[in-house]
Amino acid sequence: MSINHIQFQRGLSLPQFIERFGSEQQCEDALAAARWPSGWRCAHCNCTRFFHTHSNTGRKLWECFLCGYQSSSLVSTVFEHTKLPLTTWFLAMYLMTQSKNAVSALELKRQLGVNYKTAWLIKHKLLRVMELRDEPYKLGGRVEIDDAYLGGERAGSCNGGRGAMNKSAFVAAVQTCPQGKPLFMRLKLISGFTIAAFKDWAVENLQSCAHVVSDGTACFRYVTEMGATHERYVTGSGRAGAQHPSFKWVNTMLGNLKTAISGTYHSIDHSKYGNRYLAEFSYRFNRRFDLASLLPRLLNAAATTKPHTLRTLRGSEACG
Repeated sequence: MSINHIQFQRGLSLPQFIERFGSEQQCEDALAAARWPSGWRCAHCNCTRFFHTHSNTGRKLWECFLCGYQSSSLVSTVFEHTKLPLTTWFLAMYLMTQSKNAVSALELKRQLGVNYKTAWLIKHKLLRVMELRDEPYKLGGRVEIDDAYLGGERAGSCNGGRGAMNKSAFVAAVQTCPQGKPLFMRLKLISGFTIAAFKDWAVENLQSCAHVVSDGTACFRYVTEMGATHERYVTGSGRAGAQHPSFKWVNTMLGNLKTAISGTYHSIDHSKYGNRYLAEFSYRFNRRFDLASLLPRLLNAAATTKPHTLRTLRGSEACG
C-alpha cells in the first residue's frame, strides 16, 4: 500500500513548538505580528508612532505618541481580558491543531493545568474562531452532499428515526477536484430537511456554479433554484447506499467524523454547540495540506476575531 503523503506529512513537532512559542515574550511577539501585520496603528487617531509601557499586571502596552491611547496585543481579539499567560493559550492552540482527531475540554484541563471551566472556555472560544473563519467560504465545482445527524437513540427511548428529539440534523458537503479527490468540506446544522431550511443552507454554503451530487433526499433538488446543477441518485438506506461510488468522499468524511467525535467526547450538547464541533473537524480537514501552518493560521484568525464572553458562548446556536 502506498503512503498517503498528506497523512504522513511533518507537522509542528512539540520541540519545534517549544522553540518557537516556549516563552511569554515569544507568544507576545507572535500575537502582535498577527494583530498588526503592517505595524501598530492607533485605533483612535490612526497614528503609527508609539512607545512601550506596561500595565499594572505587567502586560506590555502600546501607547500612542500622539493621543496617548494605550492598548495591549490582546485588545479586540479572542484573548481579550484573559488572565492566563499567552503560553497557555498557545499550548491549547497547538493541541487542538496538531492532534489527529480532537481534544476534549477535559483533556485540555489536564494538559494546561487549569480548571475545567477555564478549559471549556478556552476550547469554545477557539472553536468559535474556527467556525467563523470558514463561514464566508462557499463550495463550488462538483459537490457531494448528504443528510446526517448528531446524536442518536438513547437507552429507554422509543422515539427513534429522523424525528428523534435527541438528534440534530446537519448537511455534509464535500467539494472534489477534477481528479475525484476531496478538496474542502462544510458541515452545518440545519433545522430540518425541509425545502425552506435547505434553501437557506444552499445559499449560504454553495456557489451558484456548483454541480451537486445527492441521494434521494427530496429537498436537495432545490439547489437548481440558485443556479446550481443537480445530479441525483436514489440509493435507498443501508450499506449499499453508503457505498455508492458517487458519494465516496462525503460518506468517508462522515465516517471519520463519527470516529473522531465518539473517540474524543463522552457527550456533547449538539443541539447548542453542534456547529462548533462540526467546524472543528472541517477546519482541520480544509487545511490538512500544510499541517505545520495550522497553528499560525489559527493564531491569525484568533487575532482578528472579536472577543466572546462566557454568556454568549453558552447561548444556543441557531441552525443554518
